[in-house]
Amino acid sequence: MTLQHHTHCPPPDTTPRYPALRRAAPALVLTAMLAAFGLSQAWAQASAKPARSNVSGDYIVAVVNSELVTSVEVNQRLERAKAEIERNGAALPDEAVLRKQVLDGLIEERLQITFARDTGIRVDDSDIDRAVATVAAQNQLSVEQLRERLRAEGTEFTRFRNNLRDQLLMERAREREVIGRIRVNDDDIDQLLRERSAQASVEAQINVAQILITVPEGAAPDLVAQREAIVNQALTRLRSGEDFTKVSRELSEDANREAGGEIGLREADRLPDLFVAAVKDLAVGAYTAKAIRSGAGFHILKLIDRQSVSANKVVQTRARHILLKVPEGGRPEAVIRRVEDLRRQIERGDKVFEAEARSVSEDGSAAAGGELGWAGPGQFVPEFEQAMNQLPIGGLSPPVVSRFGVHLIQVQERREVSIDPNALRDQARSQLRERKFEAAYLDWVKELRLRAYIEMREPPL
Repeated sequence: MTLQHHTHCPPPDTTPRYPALRRAAPALVLTAMLAAFGLSQAWAQASAKPARSNVSGDYIVAVVNSELVTSVEVNQRLERAKAEIERNGAALPDEAVLRKQVLDGLIEERLQITFARDTGIRVDDSDIDRAVATVAAQNQLSVEQLRERLRAEGTEFTRFRNNLRDQLLMERAREREVIGRIRVNDDDIDQLLRERSAQASVEAQINVAQILITVPEGAAPDLVAQREAIVNQALTRLRSGEDFTKVSRELSEDANREAGGEIGLREADRLPDLFVAAVKDLAVGAYTAKAIRSGAGFHILKLIDRQSVSANKVVQTRARHILLKVPEGGRPEAVIRRVEDLRRQIERGDKVFEAEARSVSEDGSAAAGGELGWAGPGQFVPEFEQAMNQLPIGGLSPPVVSRFGVHLIQVQERREVSIDPNALRDQARSQLRERKFEAAYLDWVKELRLRAYIEMREPPL
């Protein structure tokens, strides 16, 4: 690579664009990558890299190694960013700021494309054919229908394929260079496994039943006394030998009273800390000697079951999600509001999760109704996994912001599976790599920019 000149403009926004909500399954990686580059709506986005023709009013904005960035290209990307921001109801940033973000993004893409080509990375026509088929499937079209739609929108199919080739070149460069920088040794894995084992020794899955006597917020002292008298009555009946389930059904005011107040087996970190502390020293079958007070009211808790957690077992989750991306240069607030509104409509039954995922989700899983399949720890990016792990079965998350956009998550099933020691170490290695990927990606992009020839050009007079 010829090093002739370096610009001194500030570094671009280097938010990772590596294509993996999940760091596995090549087909899913491909579709996620296409979505990440705006290709899920293929006919609207395929002109991201226009033909280098002498369009009236066009000029070269930047030279990046052997690649050019033109004013037409910047303007097209800028208009698309504006349209997406307005569609999401957000306020447009200052145009000069947005234009610079768009230009920096294009420069970053050119840096990665030229690096890929200079280092011998190749993309075969068969790879492009598969990518085209994926885009068509995401949009519920045949390949021929996709060609017709692109033609109707004025986009040449050859240009569209070239755009896909560039995206795949960038992705392969990222995967090779960034993953190659990440070092995970046996000591790192041993340490993580020790941490997991220590955590497993203090955690358990707990099944608790409760008798809840509610107390309204800000209740007067006489009302609090009346409610406390009811909970004391419940305690008296239990001490006399009455069945907990019977007392719960007759006196409790929680939604599970018909089931005897039973909450169900769940991880300790998915229960209120107050509950976990109250039953920590109880034997299975025992109940709290005194009622405990929370913001909801008075609780009497019974420990129905406690199951230890094995370090050689993992909880796998089957979930689905809807992803709405944050427009380039935009802020997430408007997208968060859209996702929150969608969540309320699904909860009310006005909309169906699977149908909405197929209709509006901007992820490769959209065609499958947002289905992500079974996944264990470390297979999703941390912010997504943390939110998913806190959900009950069937629960909908609040809007979850990740590097890919804003997610609405629903957990469908959970199961505990045993894994052999070698698989356990592989899983730990994958989790450690995921933790280190972002920092390694940022370092790589900075190095590319420092080594590159970048010439910024002024508009012609």
